[in-house]
Amino acid sequence: MSHTMPSSNSPGLELPLSYCTNVHPCREAADVAPMLDRYTLPIRAASHLEIAAGLWLPATAIAQVVAAPAGIAELAESLERRGLRCYTLNAFPFGDFHSQRVKENVYLPDWADSRRREYTFRCATVLAGLLGDLPEGSISTLPLGFKGFHYPAEFFDAAISQLLGLATDLDRLAQTTGKLIRVALEPEPFCLFETTPETITFFQRLYQVAERAGCGAVARRHLGVCYDVCHQAVEFEDAAAAIHALTAAGIRIHKVQVSCAVEVADPLDPAQRDALRAFVEPRYLHQTMGRCPQTGKVARLADLTAEFLDSPSPEFLAARPWRVHFHVPVDADRIGVLRTTRPELERALGAIQQLDYTPHIEVETYTWPVMPGADPVSLVDGLARELIATRQLLAGKTKLL
Repeated sequence: MSHTMPSSNSPGLELPLSYCTNVHPCREAADVAPMLDRYTLPIRAASHLEIAAGLWLPATAIAQVVAAPAGIAELAESLERRGLRCYTLNAFPFGDFHSQRVKENVYLPDWADSRRREYTFRCATVLAGLLGDLPEGSISTLPLGFKGFHYPAEFFDAAISQLLGLATDLDRLAQTTGKLIRVALEPEPFCLFETTPETITFFQRLYQVAERAGCGAVARRHLGVCYDVCHQAVEFEDAAAAIHALTAAGIRIHKVQVSCAVEVADPLDPAQRDALRAFVEPRYLHQTMGRCPQTGKVARLADLTAEFLDSPSPEFLAARPWRVHFHVPVDADRIGVLRTTRPELERALGAIQQLDYTPHIEVETYTWPVMPGADPVSLVDGLARELIATRQLLAGKTKLL
């Protein structure tokens, strides 16, 4: 029984569904093989699906792979020996994504910093060597930086310069390796572009600069969007409308991250507010938004805290529902008394399937290690259930397991 999906560039070629390994700790290149054996192979066995490893390799690990004389070949052989494919990398977290406190540090270095470009190109070089007979791969990355930081006036120009330099590097890499690597910038709440209108505005500026520089086609080929369904659901965006708007603006969605957010239907209900307290944790940033049903105005909070839950602002008290950037299992429509944004995921995947190309699709629930009530031994089964549920959604079957 086939569980594959068409690739983004060749209707006759099929790819297994990917899951992102940023859910697993990885600090050195030597961590990859044990990670695959401990998690990825058991997840494949538990799901009964052919799956791909959407690798996350931090800057230290990717530098080690590139520096070793046979580093890329050895990594490719390690995947092949286990019968695994890799066609997408997550290059959003640069450093240790499993440290005690990540929060806003995940947005460093930003895209005006040459280290971000160097890291991303190293990821592209490695990915080109992992593709095997596949002609193209994708890499997701941050949407420039975090709105909570201060940036100089020339920041956007500097970031665009770095991105266009990367696109030129990727074009040369394609000419030498025959592998097309597409970089997908990922809108996220409270980042320098987070909504679809902000994303379109940025890419229009990026492409205009590229046209003036004589590299417009190269920029459009290599630079596009990673559509994280959780992120845009937290923004209260209509997924079908957002995907249509990106397409109408000529912006390609290179990658889709399958993810769901927490939703509090009635924040005035003490039981629901108390349940949300379990999602306050010190490692990751959990941007929180609420929409006023009368005005449609969205209240915004950079991170969910106990202090906020003790005394929400008047804007949040008037809003319902609330949505929280905390990736929760995509096979669940409820977590106790709380809801998830799974209906938004169904709509998003339906809209993606209407495109005339197929983005790379990856399940990305990196929060399993900090999930309230999650038992560490259930990680394999939990990720397997997510992959099965995603496959069913892609096949048009929306019934929960």
